[in-house]
Amino acid sequence: MKKIKLIAMGGTISAHHDDRSDFRDYVSGHYSGADLVRALPELRDLAELDVDEVAGISSTRIDTGHWLLLRDKAHRYLNDEGYDGLVITHGTNTLEETAYFLHLTANSSKPIVLTGAQRPFSSLSTDAHANLLAAVRVASADSAAGKGVLVVLNDQINCAREVTKTSTYRLETFRSDALGELGQVDPDGRVAFYRVPLRRHTVNSEFARLDMTELPTVEIVYSYAGARGNIIRFLISEGRAAGIVMAGTGAGRCSGDEEAALVEAEAAGIRVVMSSRVHGGRVVPLKAYAHLRAAAADNLSPQKARILLMLALQAGKDQAALQEVFDTY
Repeated sequence: MKKIKLIAMGGTISAHHDDRSDFRDYVSGHYSGADLVRALPELRDLAELDVDEVAGISSTRIDTGHWLLLRDKAHRYLNDEGYDGLVITHGTNTLEETAYFLHLTANSSKPIVLTGAQRPFSSLSTDAHANLLAAVRVASADSAAGKGVLVVLNDQINCAREVTKTSTYRLETFRSDALGELGQVDPDGRVAFYRVPLRRHTVNSEFARLDMTELPTVEIVYSYAGARGNIIRFLISEGRAAGIVMAGTGAGRCSGDEEAALVEAEAAGIRVVMSSRVHGGRVVPLKAYAHLRAAAADNLSPQKARILLMLALQAGKDQAALQEVFDTY
């Protein structure tokens, strides 16, 4: 039987509400990770579980400090203490960001699985029970090793790089769009994989060996019709941002005023990456924007492009090297 560490971070999977039919107004952190394990004795048939209570918070409160802490814990549990895998319970709002950071920086090929719930643990028809069971099942599977960080909800196994939350309340919210899920957890208990991630991750990532106690500040600017570039100019004047990810329209375009402001940002030493607010497809380098010297984010969402840019800056990548980073990861 595999030895799995469960790290509890809070989120809806830990939430309670006295009205079991209310899926909206609840407080995360009511149930500890130990409470979840006690309520699901079936977990003990899948793995030897130990619990680390890290936080009982909404994922809207997760920040880069939590990411670095989870990375340190992953290295300790998987590389030093001999655990066979990790399951991290997490709020769904920013789950994909925590998962992608670990996907790029965890120096282990052992399974790391993030899961959560769309309905509180105490609600009618909660998905918390089945999601946690499936996550432990995947973390215990030999076939899950070497596939990077995985997101498991609704019996679907998705790659941390590609998955995103697509619905506010529906149970099937985590999807990888055209690229598709990696596999499923089936009713017979089988963990079935049908494809593997090809972009570099975990032990093959150069960022897995970085020493990090903090991360550079990177901001996201969302483009829209008539945007004046004033947010970009504020970031320049504030002087804290090392990078800006432009969540552009369509194929990564932005307004003329924003374009002019990005030129000013680059002159001020701020690295720029062009991404898209569109839900799918690649952003590619455009001749019209060659003067910006900005990197194109490929098919990464703005929130994931931000994470990769933070790590590239932490690794000392200059502007010329940024495109290779986004083409590789």
